[in-house]
Amino acid sequence: MKKIWFFLLLPIVSYSQLNLDAIQILFKQKQFKKAENQIVNYLQSHPNHLKATELLGDAYGYQKKWDDAIVAYKKLVEAQPNVANYHYKYGGVLGMKALQNKLKAIGLIGDIKSAFTKAAELDKNHIDTRWALVELYMQLPGIFGGSKSKSLKYAQELENLSKVDGYLAKGYVNEYDNEPELAEKYYKMAIQEGGSLTCYNKLTTFYETNKQPGKAIQNIESAHKKLHRNALHYQIGKVAAEYNIELEKGEHCLQTYLNNYSPEDGVPKAWAHYRLAQINVHKNNKETALKHIDLAIAQLPKIKPFLKEKEKILNL
Repeated sequence: MKKIWFFLLLPIVSYSQLNLDAIQILFKQKQFKKAENQIVNYLQSHPNHLKATELLGDAYGYQKKWDDAIVAYKKLVEAQPNVANYHYKYGGVLGMKALQNKLKAIGLIGDIKSAFTKAAELDKNHIDTRWALVELYMQLPGIFGGSKSKSLKYAQELENLSKVDGYLAKGYVNEYDNEPELAEKYYKMAIQEGGSLTCYNKLTTFYETNKQPGKAIQNIESAHKKLHRNALHYQIGKVAAEYNIELEKGEHCLQTYLNNYSPEDGVPKAWAHYRLAQINVHKNNKETALKHIDLAIAQLPKIKPFLKEKEKILNL
């Protein structure tokens, strides 16, 4: 369910009456409270404006104000019960509320299932809703309606809409159900069909989870040959550092990552220095390891793993 919220924050279309240009800028700048205040002010004079209500729910969601988001999206569902996306968003925030409060989770399960199922019924092409149902039915205990067969049903519906999504969903279901051979098969099918970074990352994560770092590195190298992303250099270095494998290759990739770094790569340079420190610990190069961990701490001084790594290096 943790992934579900990310699907809820959909792009905002232009709507001049709400001054959405300003709201979009605030969302992009992560000034969610300010956006919330502007939308609330608008709703004071337009209390039944559905788009404003939806935006308010989104603003609450960004701030993890699940109770407030639930109120906003429930209002939408009651006002327009045939809009699939309203049911989807309502189910999503109910799910996040359930994760936050396990005591109340049992009482929310029925409403979560009903909201997602209704969204799927209303929109036969709603991919995100089907992903939510795949995850929901796999993660629920059987006593509360969890069912692999239901998850696979929605995974098949995903495949009918998008082969890549269907293969990834079936990979997820089989990985969750401890069927690694089938999971690997479907993740590879997703790569063959789509070849996106997301597809490669799913298989890489699968290999790491199953303690197969050699296969993880091979998969990342295949991704780099096709996609030519500098971020993949960091991934190779990360796996090498964490699993004490192919250290020379990992060190070279991390240096390449640093030499070609841009903010778009995502992972701050400090983390590359942290991984280089780990690699040099494996190689018993205390001085070099200390140099890199000091660079990491200088850039991000409050990261606990960095501080623990330095303590470890000093004790060598």
